[in-house]
Amino acid sequence: MNQALAQMEQKKIESAVKALNANRFDARFVASREELLKLLGEMVPENAVVANGGSFTLEETGVMDFIRSGRFQFLDRYRTGMTAEEKREIFLRSLNSDWYFTSANAITMDGQLFNIDGNSNRIAAIAYGPRNVVVIAGANKLVQDLTEAESRVKNWSVAANCFRLNVHTTGCSLTGKCTDCKSPERMCCNTLISSFQREPGRVKVFLLPETLGY
Repeated sequence: MNQALAQMEQKKIESAVKALNANRFDARFVASREELLKLLGEMVPENAVVANGGSFTLEETGVMDFIRSGRFQFLDRYRTGMTAEEKREIFLRSLNSDWYFTSANAITMDGQLFNIDGNSNRIAAIAYGPRNVVVIAGANKLVQDLTEAESRVKNWSVAANCFRLNVHTTGCSLTGKCTDCKSPERMCCNTLISSFQREPGRVKVFLLPETLGY
């Protein structure tokens, strides 16, 4: 990215950060993945109970390696050989974690988070439970308003995640866009809009000037 475009992107992120902070998120511009991991290392105490929502962004930024480092009590939803009931137990225990890591499907320029889930364990944790929620997102997740947020998610994010997770029966996996399908594998079952926060700073939003996730 050339310097002029990089400066434009930074200004856009700074505007979103200002709006998020006005809604009592703890929002920050983070210049790089290295800076992000340094910041998290300073924030998250050793032996904290940590959990995560499904997110390709966490993999890309090295955050998954960070929470798997052995420094924390990691509630590992990806452990091999788990039964459906054991995985459900992990999701429920995650609601009482000290730190919950995830991304957002979209973030509006007026300071709102927009997320759509299938299982909905992720949006449940964002809304209530974990003492700290860390939302990590690239500038590609910024949208003008909630209408654009819903369009972005239903016509881009969900289909891309279907392909990533080898889901083949949803309308968006077959057509590339939302068809309001009735597939049992449907990923857009429940929607959460996070606006003004009652508990200041519980949800921390770290925005990076790059394309991350879907």
